[in-house]
Amino acid sequence: MHFPDIVTIAPFIAAILVAAAILVADFIFPGRKVPALAVTFLGLALIAALVLLTGQTGSEAFATAPGAKGSYIVDPLTTFLDLLFVAIVALTMAFAPDYLEERGLPVPEFGATLVFAMSGAMLLAASGDLLVLFLGLELMVLPGYILAGYHKDDGYSTEGAIKYFLLGSFSSAIFLFGLAFVWGMTGTTNIAAVAAYMGQVNSGALPLTPGLGMGLAFMTTGVAFKIAAVPFHYWTPDAYQGSPTPVTGYLSVGPKVGAFALIIRLFAGALGDLAIDWTMVFMVLAALTMTLGNLVALQQDNVKRMLAYSSIAHTGYMLVGFAAFGAGNIRGMEGLLYYGAAYAFMNLGAFAVVAALQKRPGITSNLTTFAGLVRREPALAWLLTLFLLSLTGIPPTAGFFGKFYVILAAIEAGQTSTYGGWMTALAVLTMLNAAAAAFYYLRVVVYMFMRDPGEELPTLRHGRLVWTGLAVSTVLTIVLGLFPNVLLTIVGNAAAVFAG
Repeated sequence: MHFPDIVTIAPFIAAILVAAAILVADFIFPGRKVPALAVTFLGLALIAALVLLTGQTGSEAFATAPGAKGSYIVDPLTTFLDLLFVAIVALTMAFAPDYLEERGLPVPEFGATLVFAMSGAMLLAASGDLLVLFLGLELMVLPGYILAGYHKDDGYSTEGAIKYFLLGSFSSAIFLFGLAFVWGMTGTTNIAAVAAYMGQVNSGALPLTPGLGMGLAFMTTGVAFKIAAVPFHYWTPDAYQGSPTPVTGYLSVGPKVGAFALIIRLFAGALGDLAIDWTMVFMVLAALTMTLGNLVALQQDNVKRMLAYSSIAHTGYMLVGFAAFGAGNIRGMEGLLYYGAAYAFMNLGAFAVVAALQKRPGITSNLTTFAGLVRREPALAWLLTLFLLSLTGIPPTAGFFGKFYVILAAIEAGQTSTYGGWMTALAVLTMLNAAAAAFYYLRVVVYMFMRDPGEELPTLRHGRLVWTGLAVSTVLTIVLGLFPNVLLTIVGNAAAVFAG
């Protein structure tokens, strides 16, 4: 490995070193959260700075290594996703300590595990090789299994972690089977080389063999599991409900955005020339995912479980953007990336409020817990209302413009692509689903403002980190709604990687 390669992968190396440094800080100052938190946030700031510096030039790592040319790619998409991953981890670390300490759960190990997971997501975002994609995927999800079972004395946490691990392992194996088929049929794992091979398949110079088709089917199934797309979503509700609430917030956002990074690099990069073959698959997945997610969320009386099913529905909305991209509209990719960022901030904010209310052990996330919240915790009630309105898609929040851009992309694709009425119908279905989602989101608001509490719960004191994280989430949810062009410019540059 040469020095330019080291410079290119500096953010990834820094992420690994920061995770190790958190453990060292805990070893030097055992039982003290402040040193570990200081190392975590300073390390995340360093990683963000390195991401910005390496993103200024953009290059390929391992360019001189035989057979590994371009295995790690730095482009505007990598830079955008890496910064988003850093922001997700930083907000999660701001929300988690209050909740974890009350239950006797160690904060330093939580931070180290979270940063290790982030390093996997960063590797996914920069992958230029199918094997590196798989390594990044495993490095991202394995810490997720640990986090899901972090409260090991809680039976629900252990049960959710086991289900998450078993189904996650199956989906990883299915994805690896597909990767092996593609490797065997194309003779390469390099994404650029696979894309060139698929270009010949698309032009008719090479046949789409049954083995290659089977490989594509396996990989599609594997990534559908990772994003919890219907009908591969069964692990999500139990894993989310059983996990500690800050972990649930992270799992609903971090691995989801990371899995979409995998989808983008794989389908838009390696398999872009076969878009006519996979676009309809993603259209069907989008329709099923957002519809079933919303229908089941309507029946939930547990807010945490409701948000879990709603996260499935939001996966469907994001798939609408990707389907529009597959149909030939680059705005679909822009809408997907915008939605990913907006969803991260508003959903983390919503889970942060739920975690703050559950600071005292024994408090459930049932709807009755939120009754009369405006009278005992007015700030949290108003903040949760903002995040729920954004998740609903009420203007002028970030959630509104996220839905607006994916729907607009689908409508435009319906007017210009061969899918015509199918994409238009998908856009209409998206709007209907967004309207249906308003019922279960606004029901929580009704409980907070219009229902009397069933029992008197004490007003809790929340740490400065919690309020800081909530302030950041609130500002971003509002600013991205009032000034969407700021983020649109950034995601436009990221999406331009696949233009033409």
